[in-house]
Amino acid sequence: MRKLSVTTTIVTLIGAVMGAAGGCEKPLFPANAPRTPYERYQVLRGQARRDTEQNAFGVEQPALRSRLRPLQQQ
Repeated sequence: MRKLSVTTTIVTLIGAVMGAAGGCEKPLFPANAPRTPYERYQVLRGQARRDTEQNAFGVEQPALRSRLRPLQQQ
């Protein structure tokens, strides 16, 4: 019975250490990376649009109008 308790404690401690160490890794995808192939296409051609804009009250909100507007024909 005591051996089972010691084993359980050791396994729990190892799991906690491994879980804490995994939280220190850098994120898999950077925040500024294009999220879709279409965004990547726009970035490569210099037509990238901002994701957010400030409203009249100074609060950040998604820039839907500018992002949904058709691309300008050249």
